[in-house]
Amino acid sequence: MAASAPHVPIVKKRTKRFNRFQSDRFMRVGASWRKPKGIDNRVRRRFKGTMVMPSIGFGSNKKTRHMMPSGHKAFLVRNVKDVELLLMHSKTYAAEIASSVSSKKRIDIIAKAKQLNVKVTNDTAKVRSQE
Repeated sequence: MAASAPHVPIVKKRTKRFNRFQSDRFMRVGASWRKPKGIDNRVRRRFKGTMVMPSIGFGSNKKTRHMMPSGHKAFLVRNVKDVELLLMHSKTYAAEIASSVSSKKRIDIIAKAKQLNVKVTNDTAKVRSQE
């Protein structure tokens, strides 16, 4: 398992989702964010005590964006050939085996990753121990 490259501390400015205004009051209004457009809307006018709107200030540090707590970025792997792409980038990226991959192929992928010293995030999924 390759340790990640040194990086600045990962700071998430906000982990809570931005919910749509009044999505908690009406079933017909979905929770996914939509910018309020009304002329009298409290949220759009940014009144005290109302929900906050997403803005550029909530963005993550560019150096740590999409980074997992381990310090790696996820790279989706569907076959053994994809693992070989991570040979030179094992400190930056970690392999994540796609959910559609069978358990037989998973064993091959995990073996190759161990051989190349590549971290696999979901190496225990769909793999049963031999009985």
